[in-house]
Amino acid sequence: MRYFKVITVLVFLIANQITAQEKLTKEERLEWFQDAKLGVFIHWGYYGVKGIGESWSMYHKRISYDDYMSQGKDFTAKNYDPEAWAKLFKKIGARYAVLTTKHHDGVALWDTKFSHLNVVEKTPAKRDLVGPYVDALREEGLKVGLYYSLIDWSHPDYDVVFPRPDTRKNYPQKNQNQLSPWQRFLRFNDGQLKELSTRYNPDLYWFDGDWEKSSEQWRAESLKDSLLAWNPKVIVNSRLKTHGDYSTPEQGVPVVRPEGAWEFCMTMNDNWGYFPSDTNYKPVSQIIRTFVEVIATGGNLLLNIGPKPDGTIAEEQLVRLEALGEWVNKHESAIFSTKAGLPYGHFYGPTLLSKDDTKIYLALFDNPKNYISLKGIQNKVKSIKVVGSGQELSFERNGGAEWNNIPGILRIEIPQEKNLDANVTLIEVELEDALVLYRGHGNAVELN
Repeated sequence: MRYFKVITVLVFLIANQITAQEKLTKEERLEWFQDAKLGVFIHWGYYGVKGIGESWSMYHKRISYDDYMSQGKDFTAKNYDPEAWAKLFKKIGARYAVLTTKHHDGVALWDTKFSHLNVVEKTPAKRDLVGPYVDALREEGLKVGLYYSLIDWSHPDYDVVFPRPDTRKNYPQKNQNQLSPWQRFLRFNDGQLKELSTRYNPDLYWFDGDWEKSSEQWRAESLKDSLLAWNPKVIVNSRLKTHGDYSTPEQGVPVVRPEGAWEFCMTMNDNWGYFPSDTNYKPVSQIIRTFVEVIATGGNLLLNIGPKPDGTIAEEQLVRLEALGEWVNKHESAIFSTKAGLPYGHFYGPTLLSKDDTKIYLALFDNPKNYISLKGIQNKVKSIKVVGSGQELSFERNGGAEWNNIPGILRIEIPQEKNLDANVTLIEVELEDALVLYRGHGNAVELN
């Protein structure tokens, strides 16, 4: 009897703990994400063998289904070193990474029991590639993101627009004849996602492919409930129809800041996977400027790499990661303790604000002539200096109408070119108290 009571109490306590976790608000689940600033996207799959356009090369009929899948025999992962990946990501200042566990082609990078189309059964790698990645990231204190394609262009119950052979042999469907094709597919998706959730407990799901079906067809609301039941802290990108937690624009920096939490994903060249013939790489300066633009409007940059089939990272991509990391580490004090910057009009360039609103960071993309101007700052300024070097800058306030609470223009003298950063210079303006802005017509605004 006593044993029964103990068990009852334990069950009750565990149930209460789960209930408490389930009550986490979206804002609480997103807290780490909104401070992350930088993540690394990893597109790794068969498509890197021939250097073709991910799963889309099949969709656009540039390669036959059989030829696409034949790439698996050369997907070796023989030099895959997830520990080195994780150390590199941490070194450059990234706070999370997202790995393509399964793209639209249906090839799983883990030993799923719901499909024979996985790297353990179909490739020389012959092992789970997701688990070591998860363990390595956790060892370095990084958050774990898993990309998962909701669509599966290999699944026999998923309709496609290109020629495809009979693929039923790759998808066990025992005792499922009583279900409709779409019910079977949803059961398959739920099964794989439960595997990923219970085995790896990701911090983030990065879905893709939701555009092909409606929210009702995907049963998106029910799926989100399941994900939170398996892991009450998980966050989900916006590609689960309207049931995502944050928005995910790609390849073009939004001109207007997205509402709420957001992330911008971008390739280094013009392709997501390893594509050696694509040499149109963005210069380091463009990547760094994009990073600054994104964090200045409250987002994260998810910068993509496409490892080779053996698991190594191309030199062109390593160089850019290292260069970005060098800049991030030099300016760390102005990146990870800040939030979105000033409203438009106060400074002609990206800005950031410290979380307590006592410091403004001004981003200089180019070398200014003579000086820069900062407008509408009601507060007294304690100091202005160059981030990274600590060089103090002289400044002067001109104009204004103190009798009507109108501040003058703050003119900041800029050092000689040799003292500016080669890519983006950050200037720290330290205030005596929390920022108060003049927005016109005698109105002062405190930022919260």
